[in-house]
This record gives sequence, C-alpha cells and structure tokens, in this order.
Amino acid sequence: MKKIALLFIGLSMAMGSFAQEAETLEFSKETGKKLPSIQLKDMEGNTVNTAEMGFEGPVIISFWATWCKPCKAELNMISEVYEDWQEETGVTLVAVSVDDEKTKNSVPLVVNGKSWDYEILMDPNFDFRRAMGVNNVPHTFIIDKDGTIRYSHNNYSPGDEDKLYEALVRIVAEQE
Repeated sequence: MKKIALLFIGLSMAMGSFAQEAETLEFSKETGKKLPSIQLKDMEGNTVNTAEMGFEGPVIISFWATWCKPCKAELNMISEVYEDWQEETGVTLVAVSVDDEKTKNSVPLVVNGKSWDYEILMDPNFDFRRAMGVNNVPHTFIIDKDGTIRYSHNNYSPGDEDKLYEALVRIVAEQE
C-alpha cells in the first residue's frame, strides 16, 4: 500500500512539473522583448531586415528545418487553416529555415512541394536563431503589430496549432 501511495505522489509531482514546464515554454524569457534586427535572405536572395518586415497585423515566426519532421508537421497543419487565420486576424506567417550550408538548397524543394503560402527566410548562420533564443526546432513565436514578442512555444505535438490560434486571437483582441 505504501508503494502505491509513493507512486501516486511521484506521479503527481511529475505532472505538476510537466504543467509548469509547459507554461514556461509558451511564455519564455523572450516574451515581451522587441523583435531583433537581423539581416536574412528570402528564397529569391533578397535581403530582409527582421525588425522592419512591415506587416500590418500580427506575425507568426516559425523556426524550422528541412530535416525536422515535427517542423514540417506543424507548418503543414497551419497551412490547412492559414487562409482562415489571415482573414480573421490579419496574421502573416514567416517560416525561418535554420538549414545550414549543406541543406539550405533543399528549402525551395520542400516549400514548393508542400505549397506553403508563407514568407520564407533563410538563417544558415543562425544569427536570427541566436537572437531569438531558439535552441531547437520547431520553435514558434507570435509578434504583435508593434513588433513585440508576445508568445513563444517550443516543439510540436498535434493540437499545438489550436493553442497557437487561441494565443493569436487573444493577442489581436488585446490590440484592438
């Protein structure tokens, strides 16, 4: 009986720790900061300053890589609802590839093969990744219309796109 009680106590502590970890993942130390100014290239080779992207509404920034299955799963799921999200919230999604020199040539093949209608930026030297505090991918942020990081989530599990949408709607409502 004592073993069962200890097991339940251990499980309770683990679940509490897991819930606390999930909370901190969504609201990381980067939340509340302004979007850093980094020079990146788009797929056509044009230079883009991340702090001056000039979007009218909120921006979702999703760090991903061609070799990352959860990254592609997340971007595929969002792709299915992206047009609705745009109509409702005015959001723009910027998918930032962290593929390095060896794999960056695969980015257009993946993007075109998936028919993603996102702005695609390349970060092969990891400058933007470092500036945003991204350790692993996928890592997704919501930037409000004032350029402030309002939401951060690392990793992907099916259903996370619903949490992202809820946060997006909340942020848009707060800025109206």
